[in-house]
Amino acid sequence: MEKIFENNKKWVAEKLAQDSDYFAKLAKGQEPRYLFIGCSDSRVPAGEITGHGPGEMFVHRNIANLVVHSDVNLLSVLQYAVEVLKVKDIIVCGHYGCGGVAAAASNKQFGLIDNWLRNIKDVMRLHTQELTSIDDEEQRLRRLVELNVMEQVHNLAKTSIIQNAMHSDNPPKLHGLVYDIREGLLRDLQVNEEQFEQFEHIYNVTDKATAKA
Repeated sequence: MEKIFENNKKWVAEKLAQDSDYFAKLAKGQEPRYLFIGCSDSRVPAGEITGHGPGEMFVHRNIANLVVHSDVNLLSVLQYAVEVLKVKDIIVCGHYGCGGVAAAASNKQFGLIDNWLRNIKDVMRLHTQELTSIDDEEQRLRRLVELNVMEQVHNLAKTSIIQNAMHSDNPPKLHGLVYDIREGLLRDLQVNEEQFEQFEHIYNVTDKATAKA
């Protein structure tokens, strides 16, 4: 812990040397353009890999960058980002070499986390044919990472928060990215709204239901 406090003081000194009003400006509030939903992996720091500093990116992280509809934490972050902060872009970012994805694909038990990883197994079920056609294990896991990101973007689009936002004048755009730790580069998976259209009759909600006594 001593190292943390020491590093903090050095960081403060560096920022003040660059701009004496740096922290005074930050204290006035935040207007981030982006919501970044990423993995908790310590090798994937949202701000650093995207070149953004404090106040520029709202961040939510969990194991394997999942968007789970029963996760009140995630939904609270999403609603605040969309309805209060008015973010313009929402990014789901996975990464190759994800331990959560590998654990889900291993068919081993890990304890409580198995319940969380079950969501990735659902991704595997939806894409069984494609995944089983890939003989190389590393390439199969890399593809599963990509498919997981795409499905999580789909999950975002299913939420009432995003569906309501799509009726606004300036709705946020949804993006699916993958970070390659070996290269340090981000890849756009080109997830777009057209991929959801075939399921509109199931998931889209246009009006709030009115309860009758």
